[in-house]
Amino acid sequence: MSQEEKPWFNHSQMIANIMSARMKELGMTQKMLAEKMNCTQQYISKILKGRENLSLEAISKIENALDIHFLQMNSHVLISITIKKIRYASTK
Repeated sequence: MSQEEKPWFNHSQMIANIMSARMKELGMTQKMLAEKMNCTQQYISKILKGRENLSLEAISKIENALDIHFLQMNSHVLISITIKKIRYASTK
């Protein structure tokens, strides 16, 4: 399976693009971001290439370091998902 066929690949590229733009906006280098995330500059470089399958922990660290949000959920979304699951289960 090629990178482009992996389900997470497009998300990884999108996150990399947003990160890059935000870093430019903040005047932040890869080294500076790595220090804020407590990781290596090499890992930041891999992420910014858009080919890294990121964990939720890594995404959370990126969000905190750059003061941005990729994942947003609120109670309305969770309630909607729960209701749909209940409706689906009751139709079986």
